[in-house]
Amino acid sequence: MELTQEIKKSIDNSVLCWLATVSPDNVPNVSPKEVFNYYGTDKIIIANIASPQSVKNINQCENVCLSFIDIWVQKEFQVKGKVLSKMTAENYPIDSITEITLKKVKPIIAPKYILYPETREQEQIESAKNTYRFILKTNLKIFWKDEAHLTILKTDDIK
Repeated sequence: MELTQEIKKSIDNSVLCWLATVSPDNVPNVSPKEVFNYYGTDKIIIANIASPQSVKNINQCENVCLSFIDIWVQKEFQVKGKVLSKMTAENYPIDSITEITLKKVKPIIAPKYILYPETREQEQIESAKNTYRFILKTNLKIFWKDEAHLTILKTDDIK
């Protein structure tokens, strides 16, 4: 299985990916990853910064699943593969880099695209911006201002 331009673009546009592993006792583990990229024709690498359970699971079972999604468009890919090597990262502030060779890829799409097939990506982006505008329920609220900026306001400032 090779990385297509569409998959590479998706990885370039994703802020996070989620690595799923399983323990020898068949207990699943999903861990967000912030530092990842592709290389070669069929490989994705992921930095292991603070994921001891993922590493432990990978040492026991080399099969993994990786998902990444554009949060606005709510589409992208799920990748299944095998961890073929772990490169150490002695000179960097990470424990290791995990190399995954692609075995299977399938698209991920939000249910809205299935339930409402006429949905276009730009409509979905606008809908997501409106939905997530005031999603955080802490003493700070983050909301979408425009294409280039996020604005943070204290809860008391929001009407």
